[in-house]
Amino acid sequence: MKTKLIGLGILAAVIIAAAAYVFISNSQTVTEINGYVGGEKIGLLEDEEVQDILRDRYRLVIDYAKAGSIDMVTDDAEGRDFLFPSNQTALELYKQVHGDPVKSEIILNTPIVLYTRSAVAQALVDSGLAVVTNGVYTVDMEKLTETIEAGTTWEEIGLPQLYGSVSVGTTDPTKSNSGNMFAGLLANTLCGGVADESNLPEILPRLQNIFQKLGYMESSSSDLFDQFLKTGMGAKPLIAGYENQLLEFAAENPDTWEQIKGDIVMMYPTPTVWSSHVYIALDEAGTAGIDALLDEDIQRLAWEKHGFRTGVYDTPTDAAHFGVSGIAEELTQVAPMPDANTMDRIIKALS
Repeated sequence: MKTKLIGLGILAAVIIAAAAYVFISNSQTVTEINGYVGGEKIGLLEDEEVQDILRDRYRLVIDYAKAGSIDMVTDDAEGRDFLFPSNQTALELYKQVHGDPVKSEIILNTPIVLYTRSAVAQALVDSGLAVVTNGVYTVDMEKLTETIEAGTTWEEIGLPQLYGSVSVGTTDPTKSNSGNMFAGLLANTLCGGVADESNLPEILPRLQNIFQKLGYMESSSSDLFDQFLKTGMGAKPLIAGYENQLLEFAAENPDTWEQIKGDIVMMYPTPTVWSSHVYIALDEAGTAGIDALLDEDIQRLAWEKHGFRTGVYDTPTDAAHFGVSGIAEELTQVAPMPDANTMDRIIKALS
């Protein structure tokens, strides 16, 4: 009898141990999801603190391939769990091509800005195209667009050392979000409001003319920004990008930023447009990324280390830690983007 009880006890212990092992194993299971991501968000997804939170709190690993926002929503996404483009227009284009996704949510925000060098910024101010108020530079989009259309040379605005006409370098608007959004902003400027299908016949030829003069355009916002930093004023005097790109660069490369910060100037177009980075879940597995990326600590890191305005960090009164001058605390002159049908026509016209 005693031997039998001992045997039952051992059996029970084995069963309990096995159950505990299964429970622990299940609780430690990490799910990997994969998708396409705009290049400007790679720094955030590769942040070790972010990866630790995803793994420890959400049992999640996010794998990705870099792709332009327009390409990722119009191309075949077979085998992907999510897409992470950089504006809501991309979501609307996705719906037109593929139908409604399983779920979608805006995760990050950052405004479109212009980047230049101090000498160019001063020339833009001196020529009346820009103003500086309390250290924040703003560019009058109507005046800038008129200058570009008129073929005004850099020399004519006081920069004889620069070749050619005044222009804004962008990514390819048919592939990448920042170029796409800048095209939408230019379209708005050309029509004096918000571009729509009723005024496109008038403004499309002008928009095509502006972009045809740009020559080769990068397909990634991160590649364009990297080239801007490396090639100097002569190659890329003025480019369009995201506000968060400079903030992230300064946070991640403080020594380099200390050396170049006196020459790099961030300027806010007036009006500008918001780049709202929307996460699109393509299947149930992909939906896990939404809750995880909206985690309060990840949202805080997205601002503090990567410069995205998110949730309570949309008005950055605590921006001093970046060491970047001229960050606008609040953006009041913001225009809506043209709707998806209008942007689709603009994309096709610029292809």
